[in-house]
Amino acid sequence: MIRGVIVMNDQGKPRLIKFYEFQPVEKQQELVRSIYRILCCRAENVSNFVKVDSLFGPDVRLVYKTFATLYFVFVFDSCENELAVLDLMQVFVETLDKCFSNVCELDIVFNFNKVHTILDEIILGGQVLETSSSEVVKAVDEISRFSIFLSPSLDRGIVCVRFYWSCSLNLCRLERSGNSIWQGR
Repeated sequence: MIRGVIVMNDQGKPRLIKFYEFQPVEKQQELVRSIYRILCCRAENVSNFVKVDSLFGPDVRLVYKTFATLYFVFVFDSCENELAVLDLMQVFVETLDKCFSNVCELDIVFNFNKVHTILDEIILGGQVLETSSSEVVKAVDEISRFSIFLSPSLDRGIVCVRFYWSCSLNLCRLERSGNSIWQGR
């Protein structure tokens, strides 16, 4: 089982933290600091796999990879194959790169909802769901098309969104309206 996914910059600032087992916020911050201390002092020519029994308990390892100024860290137990997790990390990074066209740290910071959606399409509840980056991109595009974002409007405070359900075509169509209230199907 995958225990967690952490993306942090080369100064130790976390940009994405997702644990699949409950961890209090203080414990999460302590784990991120400890992982950063381990990673920042490792040489370039050593393995990307680290046993972290002292942090997470027995039979827990982490795999990390550095892309530009970001550390991508996956924490997992002995049920997962190390190389498969490394490949899964590559799928995650490739998917981010496809969705943001040359992903950078700021893309992760300012589009955290989309990054979490991408991660949820790949891993859910610690279990791997999808390993094809093209399938994940399709799913994220589909979710983005049907997402509802309430945004500030100059005259009404919010833009209301109305759904219409077309029984004959089985499609949802979104229509933005500035002068109506929320309407269900």
